[in-house]
Amino acid sequence: MSQLVDKLADLTDLRDRGALDLALVSAIHDLLQPQTAAICRVVGEAGNERWLTTAQIKADQRVPVFDSAWSDLLALPRLAEYPLRQQAGVGKLVMQSRLYPGITVFPVSSSPGTIGVLEIATQEPLSEELSRLVSGVLRLYLNFQSLLDYGERDALTELLNRKTFDGAFLKATLAQQVAVDGAPDKRRDTSCSGSFWLAMIDIDHFKQVNDNFGHLIGDEVLLLLARLMRVSFRFHDQLYRFGGEEFVVLMRCNGEAEAAAALERLRTNTENYLFPQVGTITISIGFSEIKTGDTPSGAFERADKAVYYAKEHGRNQVCSHAALVASGVLVEQAANVGDMELF
Repeated sequence: MSQLVDKLADLTDLRDRGALDLALVSAIHDLLQPQTAAICRVVGEAGNERWLTTAQIKADQRVPVFDSAWSDLLALPRLAEYPLRQQAGVGKLVMQSRLYPGITVFPVSSSPGTIGVLEIATQEPLSEELSRLVSGVLRLYLNFQSLLDYGERDALTELLNRKTFDGAFLKATLAQQVAVDGAPDKRRDTSCSGSFWLAMIDIDHFKQVNDNFGHLIGDEVLLLLARLMRVSFRFHDQLYRFGGEEFVVLMRCNGEAEAAAALERLRTNTENYLFPQVGTITISIGFSEIKTGDTPSGAFERADKAVYYAKEHGRNQVCSHAALVASGVLVEQAANVGDMELF
């Protein structure tokens, strides 16, 4: 019992969602000594859903492994390939395999519209007592996950909020440095190549929406734009609302053209969408590649200059900071290293 208490205390000491999943499978591994324990989540659009393994540990492993958050969707197994997981995740029920009685699947997703499971493989079927023990651990895990959501998500749009960005930016720059250095990656080889890009999205004339229709309609516009963002980007692109009508995207792309195409898709989807009472709205977007050793402020300054240029020159367009510099419209800023500026 003391070991269980220690493991639960370790879980609630974490603030990173990925680390929380890794800690959970490690705790299950120590408690049950299973053949495997894995947390799997459904990602991708309707009709092309895939299983992303966010944490997995086997009997002979000391450290869990996981699929990269930037995995290639097509490299992941399809939803239908694991019907037991699908039944458990959709139905929010604990399922045990009839063909392989040692496989038990528990639902782990607390958010509506999402599917996640904990799959445990043991030599013998889990006893009712052990199954209740795992369910109890998962209730605590899900409650803590809900607290993380409350602290990390924008209350209106449920996109990520500003205070979660710095950690994600640091992970992106570290991952980019690993790719540049050619260091070995201990995760599964499903991560996509390319570099990271930061985009800033601003709703054109949003003040007029609030002035003409009221703040409730303005909030509805923000909520609907967030939904358009979800359907316009890939599952691993990280979407943020920074406040007001300002949104941010952190994504990994194979070059400027791919990043511009993704952002242009959002711009077009927004322009063609009829917002209730308001009608048509447009957005202006500026983006920049994240450089090795970059700081959040440096990347934001470049993207902000690009979106400012877009708004000052017609709005309803996507502007690349690098392209504007190359054309001579903008001047490249000084490079930032930590808190120092190099001129």
